[in-house]
Amino acid sequence: MALQGPIPVTFAMVFPHGCYVVGEVEPVKDFDASSNGRFVQARDKQTGELVWQVAVMDGDPTLKPAQKTVAVKILAPVQPVPPAPMPGLPFTPVEFNAITITPYVNAAGRLAYSIKVREMHAPRQTAQPVQAAASKASAGKDAA
Repeated sequence: MALQGPIPVTFAMVFPHGCYVVGEVEPVKDFDASSNGRFVQARDKQTGELVWQVAVMDGDPTLKPAQKTVAVKILAPVQPVPPAPMPGLPFTPVEFNAITITPYVNAAGRLAYSIKVREMHAPRQTAQPVQAAASKASAGKDAA
């Protein structure tokens, strides 16, 4: 089989309705190496990078409340900083680059996915909606 290890995916495949930061970026604990109150941060098995985690809320309106919040693991040498909050929004929109998913069976016996990323950033600006551009053009304004 050609697929082995983490599966590369796009942001739009995982979060087609976008996602929002709802927690702090925190180091992930290496439970095997930590002992007697001594914290050791986890490192990714494939890359050796430090592992951080942030809770995000999926923007998919069809998800049940219990399914909306997921943990995203970020592989980075230093603690990543979430994008700046946007005025007027209760949560901070975020996008991720270099996403991989690893399927596994959780404790309840259900299929789940571990999401790992390399970069977190503010959403890219999208082009104007076609309707807004058309109404500007019909009003005699430059639509560019």
